[in-house]
Amino acid sequence: MKGGGTLYVVATPIGNLEDLTYRAARILGEVDAIACEDTRHSRALLEHYGIHKPLLSYYREREAERAAAILARLAAGEAIALISDAGAPLLSDPGARLVAQAAAAGVRVVPVPGASAPVTALMASGLAAEADSPLVFPGFLPARATARRHCLGKYVAWTGPVVFFETPHRLLAALGDMEEIWGPDRPLVIARELTKIHEEIFRGSVAAARAHFTAHPPRGEFTLIAGAAASTPAPVAADPPADPATLKPWARQQGLSRSEAYRRWQARYTKKD
Repeated sequence: MKGGGTLYVVATPIGNLEDLTYRAARILGEVDAIACEDTRHSRALLEHYGIHKPLLSYYREREAERAAAILARLAAGEAIALISDAGAPLLSDPGARLVAQAAAAGVRVVPVPGASAPVTALMASGLAAEADSPLVFPGFLPARATARRHCLGKYVAWTGPVVFFETPHRLLAALGDMEEIWGPDRPLVIARELTKIHEEIFRGSVAAARAHFTAHPPRGEFTLIAGAAASTPAPVAADPPADPATLKPWARQQGLSRSEAYRRWQARYTKKD
């Protein structure tokens, strides 16, 4: 497909419409069509800038089908922009399949940088990402408790910032798991409604964050940045503890359900005839 069209991967505002760059506005006004997650949501941004282009629905559930259709248009020489509902495409948003297939087919892929919630939160966090303390961005924490605890367990001793997205209705559960797995004193920055009217940036410890958002029910969109662990904790034993009374916290640290932890305890300590 050498000599075909161009795929522009364009970052859009995460709240404040003024954060669309001049370059992004120009490109969105020049392309043949714009692929977006939610056409209704994106239309409001585009109308704000007087941009009237055909919109192509492109969302995760039908990503394979829509990617094929867009690739055909790129092969015909069209210029198409890919945007997400907010921020940079591919960061916890669909688009990786399209970009990878376009690049593999020889299509020119052009990133157009701009607003990004993880970067914006990090800018205000005061938490450094250096060579010896690298940043990691797992995206949204898993919705299921067992999977979430397993995910958090991977970063017990991480030496750099760990950036997560979380929803308001799961925030307190996530903070409870963080306090139990990481301990109450780990530094935590929570950015709420970034760039919007009710923007709030909380800085403190995991325990302080849990207390704050217990007293102030979570609303809006949240980006969490955990600081480095204070010290490397003692490794968690692979075998379950002999005392069944301590099985529940061990299960949380291992990211296991209580039933799975109990099965392992039985297998380890129950005598077989």
